[in-house]
Amino acid sequence: MVSPHVQDELRIFFTSLALGACMRETLAEWRPVVDEAIADLVPREIDTEYLESFFGEPTYAYDPDGLQRALSDPLWDLLDRGGKRWRAVLFLVFVEGFGEDPMAYLPYACIPEILHNGTIIVDDVEDGATKRRGEPALHHIYGRDVALNAGNALYFLPLKILTEDPGNLPAEQRLAAYEMLMDELNRTHLGQGMDICWHNEREVRITPAEYLEMCACKTGCLGRIVARLAAIITDQPERVERAAATYAELTAVAFQIGDDILDVENSLGRAGEFGKEFGNDVREGKKTLLVIHAIEESPPETATRLQEILEAETNTDDELAEALSIIEDAGSIEYAREHALELAADARAAVDELALDAETTDRLYTFTEFVVDRDV
Repeated sequence: MVSPHVQDELRIFFTSLALGACMRETLAEWRPVVDEAIADLVPREIDTEYLESFFGEPTYAYDPDGLQRALSDPLWDLLDRGGKRWRAVLFLVFVEGFGEDPMAYLPYACIPEILHNGTIIVDDVEDGATKRRGEPALHHIYGRDVALNAGNALYFLPLKILTEDPGNLPAEQRLAAYEMLMDELNRTHLGQGMDICWHNEREVRITPAEYLEMCACKTGCLGRIVARLAAIITDQPERVERAAATYAELTAVAFQIGDDILDVENSLGRAGEFGKEFGNDVREGKKTLLVIHAIEESPPETATRLQEILEAETNTDDELAEALSIIEDAGSIEYAREHALELAADARAAVDELALDAETTDRLYTFTEFVVDRDV
Protein backbone atom coordinates (compact mmCIF):
# COMPACT_ATOMS: atom_id res chain seq x y z
CA MET A 1 0.00 0.00 0.00
CA VAL A 2 1.45 3.36 -1.05
CA SER A 3 1.42 5.92 1.75
CA PRO A 4 -0.48 9.23 1.28
CA HIS A 5 2.84 11.09 1.55
CA VAL A 6 4.31 9.11 -1.35
CA GLN A 7 1.11 9.61 -3.37
CA ASP A 8 1.36 13.38 -2.88
CA GLU A 9 5.01 13.37 -3.94
CA LEU A 10 4.16 11.29 -6.98
CA ARG A 11 1.47 13.72 -8.07
CA ILE A 12 3.93 16.61 -7.69
CA PHE A 13 6.48 14.70 -9.77
CA PHE A 14 4.16 14.10 -12.70
CA THR A 15 2.90 17.66 -12.56
CA SER A 16 6.49 18.91 -12.79
CA LEU A 17 7.13 16.70 -15.80
CA ALA A 18 3.98 17.93 -17.46
CA LEU A 19 5.13 21.49 -16.94
CA GLY A 20 8.45 20.72 -18.60
CA ALA A 21 10.62 21.10 -15.49
CA CYS A 22 14.35 20.55 -15.79
CA MET A 23 14.94 16.79 -15.88
CA ARG A 24 17.87 16.98 -13.50
CA GLU A 25 15.86 18.91 -10.92
CA THR A 26 12.89 16.61 -11.38
CA LEU A 27 14.98 13.53 -10.74
CA ALA A 28 16.49 15.13 -7.64
CA GLU A 29 13.00 15.79 -6.29
CA TRP A 30 11.92 12.26 -7.14
CA ARG A 31 14.77 10.45 -5.37
CA PRO A 32 13.31 10.59 -1.83
CA VAL A 33 10.05 9.06 -3.05
CA VAL A 34 11.85 6.15 -4.71
CA ASP A 35 14.04 5.68 -1.65
CA GLU A 36 11.01 5.57 0.60
CA ALA A 37 9.59 2.78 -1.53
CA ILE A 38 12.93 0.93 -1.47
CA ALA A 39 12.95 1.23 2.32
CA ASP A 40 9.71 -0.75 2.39
CA LEU A 41 11.67 -3.60 0.81
CA VAL A 42 14.99 -3.15 2.65
CA PRO A 43 14.58 -0.93 5.74
CA ARG A 44 17.42 1.24 6.92
CA GLU A 45 17.10 -0.46 10.30
CA ILE A 46 16.60 -4.22 10.21
CA ASP A 47 14.82 -5.88 13.11
CA THR A 48 13.32 -9.26 13.85
CA GLU A 49 9.81 -8.11 12.97
CA TYR A 50 10.91 -7.15 9.45
CA LEU A 51 12.85 -10.38 8.93
CA GLU A 52 9.93 -12.55 10.03
CA SER A 53 7.37 -10.65 7.96
CA PHE A 54 9.52 -10.53 4.83
CA PHE A 55 11.42 -13.82 4.92
CA GLY A 56 9.15 -15.90 7.14
CA GLU A 57 9.57 -17.42 10.57
CA PRO A 58 13.17 -18.50 11.28
CA THR A 59 13.95 -22.18 11.71
CA TYR A 60 15.91 -21.22 14.83
CA ALA A 61 16.73 -17.51 15.22
CA TYR A 62 17.71 -14.56 12.99
CA ASP A 63 20.59 -12.22 13.81
CA PRO A 64 19.20 -8.73 13.00
CA ASP A 65 22.46 -6.97 13.92
CA GLY A 66 24.52 -9.16 11.63
CA LEU A 67 22.05 -8.79 8.76
CA GLN A 68 22.01 -5.04 9.32
CA ARG A 69 25.76 -4.92 8.68
CA ALA A 70 25.66 -7.49 5.88
CA LEU A 71 22.75 -6.11 3.84
CA SER A 72 21.08 -2.88 4.87
CA ASP A 73 24.19 -0.86 5.74
CA PRO A 74 25.99 -1.49 2.41
CA LEU A 75 22.86 -0.85 0.34
CA TRP A 76 21.94 2.41 2.01
CA ASP A 77 25.55 3.55 2.10
CA LEU A 78 25.55 3.30 -1.70
CA LEU A 79 22.07 4.76 -2.22
CA ASP A 80 22.76 7.75 0.02
CA ARG A 81 25.80 8.70 -2.06
CA GLY A 82 23.67 9.67 -5.04
CA GLY A 83 22.32 8.14 -8.21
CA LYS A 84 19.55 9.63 -10.29
CA ARG A 85 16.88 6.89 -9.94
CA TRP A 86 15.99 7.56 -13.57
CA ARG A 87 15.12 3.90 -14.15
CA ALA A 88 12.33 4.07 -11.58
CA VAL A 89 11.09 7.35 -13.04
CA LEU A 90 11.12 5.96 -16.58
CA PHE A 91 9.12 2.95 -15.41
CA LEU A 92 6.43 5.20 -13.95
CA VAL A 93 6.32 7.35 -17.08
CA PHE A 94 5.68 4.21 -19.11
CA VAL A 95 2.97 3.01 -16.71
CA GLU A 96 1.10 6.29 -16.95
CA GLY A 97 1.60 6.36 -20.71
CA PHE A 98 0.03 2.92 -20.91
CA GLY A 99 -3.06 4.31 -19.23
CA GLU A 100 -2.61 3.09 -15.66
CA ASP A 101 -2.22 4.93 -12.35
CA PRO A 102 1.53 4.92 -11.56
CA MET A 103 0.82 5.21 -7.83
CA ALA A 104 -0.65 1.72 -7.89
CA TYR A 105 2.61 0.30 -9.20
CA LEU A 106 5.23 2.29 -7.30
CA PRO A 107 6.73 -0.81 -5.59
CA TYR A 108 7.51 -2.27 -9.01
CA ALA A 109 9.58 0.82 -9.83
CA CYS A 110 12.04 -0.35 -7.17
CA ILE A 111 12.90 -3.51 -9.11
CA PRO A 112 15.25 -1.96 -11.71
CA GLU A 113 16.77 0.40 -9.13
CA ILE A 114 17.65 -2.38 -6.69
CA LEU A 115 18.99 -4.55 -9.50
CA HIS A 116 21.08 -1.63 -10.75
CA ASN A 117 22.70 -1.09 -7.38
CA GLY A 118 23.34 -4.80 -7.01
CA THR A 119 25.23 -4.82 -10.30
CA ILE A 120 27.25 -1.78 -9.19
CA ILE A 121 28.42 -3.50 -6.00
CA VAL A 122 29.43 -6.70 -7.81
CA ASP A 123 31.01 -4.83 -10.74
CA ASP A 124 33.20 -2.81 -8.41
CA VAL A 125 34.57 -5.98 -6.83
CA GLU A 126 35.16 -7.62 -10.21
CA ASP A 127 36.79 -4.49 -11.64
CA GLY A 128 38.92 -3.80 -8.57
CA ALA A 129 37.39 -0.32 -8.41
CA THR A 130 38.69 2.02 -5.74
CA LYS A 131 35.88 4.56 -5.65
CA ARG A 132 32.17 4.78 -6.35
CA ARG A 133 30.19 8.01 -6.35
CA GLY A 134 33.07 9.90 -4.79
CA GLU A 135 33.71 7.54 -1.87
CA PRO A 136 35.54 4.23 -1.41
CA ALA A 137 33.89 1.30 -3.19
CA LEU A 138 31.85 -0.80 -0.78
CA HIS A 139 34.24 -3.74 -0.74
CA HIS A 140 36.94 -1.43 0.64
CA ILE A 141 34.65 -0.53 3.54
CA TYR A 142 32.77 -3.74 4.31
CA GLY A 143 35.07 -6.34 2.76
CA ARG A 144 34.80 -8.30 -0.47
CA ASP A 145 32.74 -11.07 1.12
CA VAL A 146 30.06 -8.74 2.50
CA ALA A 147 29.97 -6.68 -0.70
CA LEU A 148 29.56 -9.71 -2.96
CA ASN A 149 26.88 -11.23 -0.79
CA ALA A 150 24.96 -7.95 -0.56
CA GLY A 151 25.26 -7.36 -4.30
CA ASN A 152 24.05 -10.86 -5.11
CA ALA A 153 21.18 -10.54 -2.61
CA LEU A 154 19.99 -7.48 -4.52
CA TYR A 155 19.51 -9.64 -7.62
CA PHE A 156 16.92 -11.70 -5.75
CA LEU A 157 15.19 -9.32 -3.35
CA PRO A 158 13.15 -7.61 -6.10
CA LEU A 159 11.50 -10.93 -6.90
CA LYS A 160 9.75 -10.62 -3.54
CA ILE A 161 7.81 -7.71 -5.02
CA LEU A 162 6.29 -10.04 -7.60
CA THR A 163 5.63 -12.60 -4.87
CA GLU A 164 3.80 -10.08 -2.71
CA ASP A 165 1.98 -8.80 -5.81
CA PRO A 166 1.12 -5.23 -4.71
CA GLY A 167 -0.63 -4.63 -8.05
CA ASN A 168 -2.95 -7.63 -7.77
CA LEU A 169 -1.78 -8.98 -11.11
CA PRO A 170 -3.29 -12.04 -12.75
CA ALA A 171 -1.13 -15.16 -12.49
CA GLU A 172 -0.18 -15.10 -16.18
CA GLN A 173 1.17 -11.55 -15.92
CA ARG A 174 3.22 -12.38 -12.83
CA LEU A 175 4.65 -15.43 -14.60
CA ALA A 176 5.51 -13.29 -17.64
CA ALA A 177 7.29 -10.80 -15.37
CA TYR A 178 9.30 -13.60 -13.70
CA GLU A 179 10.31 -15.06 -17.05
CA MET A 180 11.27 -11.64 -18.37
CA LEU A 181 13.48 -10.93 -15.35
CA MET A 182 15.23 -14.29 -15.67
CA ASP A 183 15.84 -13.70 -19.37
CA GLU A 184 17.22 -10.21 -18.87
CA LEU A 185 19.38 -11.05 -15.85
CA ASN A 186 20.99 -13.88 -17.79
CA ARG A 187 21.69 -11.53 -20.66
CA THR A 188 23.24 -8.88 -18.44
CA HIS A 189 25.76 -11.46 -17.22
CA LEU A 190 26.72 -12.15 -20.83
CA GLY A 191 27.54 -8.46 -21.14
CA GLN A 192 29.47 -8.45 -17.89
CA GLY A 193 31.38 -11.53 -19.02
CA MET A 194 32.49 -9.79 -22.20
CA ASP A 195 33.47 -6.69 -20.25
CA ILE A 196 35.54 -8.67 -17.74
CA CYS A 197 37.26 -10.65 -20.48
CA TRP A 198 38.27 -7.50 -22.33
CA HIS A 199 39.40 -5.87 -19.12
CA ASN A 200 41.77 -8.78 -18.43
CA GLU A 201 43.23 -8.79 -21.95
CA ARG A 202 46.22 -6.66 -22.78
CA GLU A 203 45.42 -5.85 -26.39
CA VAL A 204 42.44 -3.90 -27.66
CA ARG A 205 41.06 -6.37 -30.20
CA ILE A 206 37.33 -5.67 -30.12
CA THR A 207 35.24 -3.81 -32.67
CA PRO A 208 32.73 -1.01 -32.05
CA ALA A 209 29.93 -3.47 -32.82
CA GLU A 210 31.17 -5.87 -30.15
CA TYR A 211 31.44 -3.04 -27.63
CA LEU A 212 27.90 -1.92 -28.41
CA GLU A 213 26.65 -5.49 -27.99
CA MET A 214 28.28 -5.62 -24.57
CA CYS A 215 26.48 -2.39 -23.67
CA ALA A 216 23.19 -3.71 -25.03
CA CYS A 217 23.54 -6.79 -22.83
CA LYS A 218 24.99 -5.23 -19.69
CA THR A 219 23.58 -1.70 -19.56
CA GLY A 220 20.63 -2.21 -21.87
CA CYS A 221 19.33 -5.00 -19.66
CA LEU A 222 18.12 -2.68 -16.93
CA GLY A 223 16.55 -0.35 -19.46
CA ARG A 224 14.72 -3.25 -21.07
CA ILE A 225 13.56 -4.46 -17.65
CA VAL A 226 12.07 -1.02 -17.00
CA ALA A 227 10.12 -0.97 -20.26
CA ARG A 228 9.14 -4.62 -20.43
CA LEU A 229 8.00 -4.72 -16.81
CA ALA A 230 5.81 -1.65 -17.34
CA ALA A 231 4.32 -3.24 -20.47
CA ILE A 232 3.74 -6.61 -18.79
CA ILE A 233 2.07 -5.38 -15.62
CA THR A 234 -0.23 -3.09 -17.64
CA ASP A 235 -1.04 -5.98 -20.00
CA GLN A 236 0.24 -4.46 -23.24
CA PRO A 237 0.43 -6.47 -26.49
CA GLU A 238 3.78 -7.97 -27.49
CA ARG A 239 4.46 -5.38 -30.20
CA VAL A 240 4.18 -2.59 -27.60
CA GLU A 241 6.47 -4.41 -25.19
CA ARG A 242 8.99 -4.91 -27.99
CA ALA A 243 8.95 -1.25 -29.12
CA ALA A 244 9.21 0.00 -25.53
CA ALA A 245 12.13 -2.35 -24.88
CA THR A 246 13.89 -1.10 -28.02
CA TYR A 247 13.50 2.49 -26.87
CA ALA A 248 14.82 1.70 -23.40
CA GLU A 249 17.77 -0.34 -24.63
CA LEU A 250 18.88 2.36 -27.07
CA THR A 251 18.49 5.02 -24.38
CA ALA A 252 20.52 2.95 -21.90
CA VAL A 253 23.35 2.36 -24.40
CA ALA A 254 23.40 6.07 -25.19
CA PHE A 255 23.61 6.69 -21.43
CA GLN A 256 26.65 4.38 -21.17
CA ILE A 257 28.41 6.11 -24.03
CA GLY A 258 27.58 9.42 -22.37
CA ASP A 259 29.29 8.17 -19.20
CA ASP A 260 32.37 7.22 -21.22
CA ILE A 261 32.46 10.68 -22.77
CA LEU A 262 32.06 12.41 -19.41
CA ASP A 263 34.98 10.48 -17.92
CA VAL A 264 37.27 11.78 -20.66
CA GLU A 265 35.89 15.32 -20.86
CA ASN A 266 35.88 15.89 -17.11
CA SER A 267 39.44 14.61 -16.89
CA LEU A 268 40.65 16.80 -19.76
CA GLY A 269 39.25 19.81 -17.93
CA ARG A 270 41.11 19.06 -14.72
CA ALA A 271 44.72 19.84 -15.54
CA GLY A 272 46.57 20.51 -12.31
CA GLU A 273 43.81 18.88 -10.22
CA PHE A 274 44.72 15.23 -10.73
CA GLY A 275 43.64 12.61 -8.24
CA LYS A 276 42.03 9.22 -7.95
CA GLU A 277 39.00 10.38 -9.92
CA PHE A 278 41.16 11.58 -12.81
CA GLY A 279 41.02 9.43 -15.95
CA ASN A 280 39.23 6.53 -14.26
CA ASP A 281 38.42 4.61 -17.43
CA VAL A 282 41.97 4.86 -18.77
CA ARG A 283 43.42 4.10 -15.34
CA GLU A 284 41.36 0.90 -15.22
CA GLY A 285 42.26 -0.02 -18.81
CA LYS A 286 38.65 0.02 -20.00
CA LYS A 287 37.99 -0.64 -23.66
CA THR A 288 35.40 2.07 -24.27
CA LEU A 289 34.00 3.16 -27.62
CA LEU A 290 36.31 6.18 -27.47
CA VAL A 291 39.39 4.00 -26.92
CA ILE A 292 38.44 1.59 -29.70
CA HIS A 293 37.94 4.48 -32.12
CA ALA A 294 41.18 6.22 -31.08
CA ILE A 295 43.23 3.06 -31.70
CA GLU A 296 41.58 2.53 -35.08
CA GLU A 297 42.05 6.14 -36.20
CA SER A 298 45.44 7.11 -34.73
CA PRO A 299 48.80 6.62 -36.49
CA PRO A 300 50.30 3.19 -35.65
CA GLU A 301 52.89 4.51 -33.20
CA THR A 302 50.29 6.63 -31.40
CA ALA A 303 47.83 3.74 -31.24
CA THR A 304 50.58 1.54 -29.82
CA ARG A 305 51.39 4.13 -27.17
CA LEU A 306 47.74 4.38 -26.11
CA GLN A 307 47.55 0.62 -25.84
CA GLU A 308 50.73 0.54 -23.74
CA ILE A 309 49.22 2.99 -21.26
CA LEU A 310 46.00 0.98 -21.07
CA GLU A 311 47.94 -2.27 -20.51
CA ALA A 312 50.07 -0.91 -17.67
CA GLU A 313 49.30 -2.01 -14.11
CA THR A 314 49.74 1.57 -12.89
CA ASN A 315 50.03 4.93 -14.60
CA THR A 316 51.35 8.34 -13.65
CA ASP A 317 49.08 11.36 -14.04
CA ASP A 318 51.22 12.46 -16.97
CA GLU A 319 50.65 9.13 -18.72
CA LEU A 320 46.93 9.37 -18.13
CA ALA A 321 46.93 12.90 -19.52
CA GLU A 322 48.86 11.64 -22.57
CA ALA A 323 46.26 8.90 -23.18
CA LEU A 324 43.41 11.36 -22.86
CA SER A 325 45.09 13.69 -25.35
CA ILE A 326 45.45 10.84 -27.84
CA ILE A 327 41.74 10.11 -27.53
CA GLU A 328 40.88 13.78 -27.97
CA ASP A 329 43.21 14.28 -30.95
CA ALA A 330 41.72 11.25 -32.73
CA GLY A 331 38.31 12.90 -32.69
CA SER A 332 36.98 10.08 -30.56
CA ILE A 333 34.91 12.30 -28.28
CA GLU A 334 33.02 13.72 -31.24
CA TYR A 335 32.67 10.24 -32.76
CA ALA A 336 31.19 8.79 -29.56
CA ARG A 337 28.86 11.74 -29.03
CA GLU A 338 27.58 11.49 -32.59
CA HIS A 339 26.95 7.79 -32.11
CA ALA A 340 25.08 8.44 -28.86
CA LEU A 341 22.95 11.05 -30.60
CA GLU A 342 22.14 8.56 -33.38
CA LEU A 343 21.07 6.01 -30.77
CA ALA A 344 18.90 8.65 -29.10
CA ALA A 345 17.28 9.43 -32.45
CA ASP A 346 16.60 5.74 -33.02
CA ALA A 347 15.11 5.56 -29.52
CA ARG A 348 12.74 8.40 -30.36
CA ALA A 349 11.72 6.55 -33.53
CA ALA A 350 10.81 3.55 -31.35
CA VAL A 351 8.67 5.86 -29.21
CA ASP A 352 6.77 6.93 -32.30
CA GLU A 353 5.86 3.28 -32.92
CA LEU A 354 4.12 3.19 -29.52
CA ALA A 355 1.57 5.83 -30.57
CA LEU A 356 1.34 7.19 -27.02
CA ASP A 357 -0.24 10.50 -26.06
CA ALA A 358 1.72 13.65 -26.82
CA GLU A 359 2.62 14.31 -23.18
CA THR A 360 4.14 10.87 -22.61
CA THR A 361 5.95 11.05 -25.95
CA ASP A 362 7.49 14.37 -24.92
CA ARG A 363 8.61 12.88 -21.60
CA LEU A 364 10.28 9.94 -23.31
CA TYR A 365 11.94 12.27 -25.81
CA THR A 366 13.25 14.30 -22.87
CA PHE A 367 14.89 11.22 -21.39
CA THR A 368 16.86 10.58 -24.57
CA GLU A 369 18.12 14.17 -24.55
CA PHE A 370 19.00 14.01 -20.86
CA VAL A 371 21.13 10.85 -21.05
CA VAL A 372 23.32 12.23 -23.85
CA ASP A 373 23.47 15.96 -23.11
CA ARG A 374 24.40 16.07 -19.44
CA ASP A 375 27.40 17.19 -17.40
CA VAL A 376 27.23 14.81 -14.40
